[in-house]
Amino acid sequence: MARKRKGRDLSGWLVVDKPAGLTSTAVVNKVRWALQAQKAGHAGTLDPEATGVLAIALGEATKTVPYITEALKAYEFTVRLGQATNTDDAEGEVIAQSDARPDDAAIKEALHGFVGEIMQVPPKYSAVKIDGQRAYKLARDGEAFEVEARPLWVEELVMTDRPDADHVVLEMTCGKGGYVRAIARDLGAVLGCFGHVTRLRRIWSGPFRAEDGITLDEIDKLARTPELDAYIRPLEEGLGELPELRCTDVGLARLKNGNPGMVIASDVDYGEECWASYEGRAVAVGRYKAGELHPSRVFNQ
Repeated sequence: MARKRKGRDLSGWLVVDKPAGLTSTAVVNKVRWALQAQKAGHAGTLDPEATGVLAIALGEATKTVPYITEALKAYEFTVRLGQATNTDDAEGEVIAQSDARPDDAAIKEALHGFVGEIMQVPPKYSAVKIDGQRAYKLARDGEAFEVEARPLWVEELVMTDRPDADHVVLEMTCGKGGYVRAIARDLGAVLGCFGHVTRLRRIWSGPFRAEDGITLDEIDKLARTPELDAYIRPLEEGLGELPELRCTDVGLARLKNGNPGMVIASDVDYGEECWASYEGRAVAVGRYKAGELHPSRVFNQ
């Protein structure tokens, strides 16, 4: 017999405004403890020194994590011009320097080359796997290796401030798998002056905004109280990018058992991924086919 999970059976999202200095995993563990939740995970890792939106999925909401990681997200970050580091951020060692400082016009022109479908080489100090091992571990061990380029969709990349000759503030909207540190590194290379990230903040991710997030200090203050529960947002918010279909009474019973169930559809294409609801609550995600939803994920809530 399977051992029952300890903790409370909670489902939904807690949007955290992550502080600098903690790993994403540490934040998840703090949230799980504070809510006494049986199950929790996050939608998109942030570097330890990065701040901003870290969306924590609880219980059945963990089944919707892929829809948040696949969604567009936006970052505000500061690039230090004139220096390259081995980690592409301020935590690493300076490995190259330049006295060159491009003007604003040159920076804005260079940014055009980073918009659209680009190929990006992730930093060597990153969690990508090389022959089954994390790149950052190989880098720390002094191993020689190369990281392959991968496609990234960049919706927008703009300069928002130039505090001084050494720094430029940028804002980027991109798809899944983007490394801001790689943008800073490659921008510095294009400009001929080197560059690395000194500050990084995720300002939104899919439907979740940093200004709506709860801080870790607030989580500590409200831990294990009903007041903290009030910050939990509905599981359904993680499905906002998909069309919603209402299921019938008969469809509800069939979908709950993992079978295709009848839904009410109006403007949905055959084979389109959708989610079915009953009285406003998510029942399942799947493909719409001839009046039925064929489920790939079923929610027990």
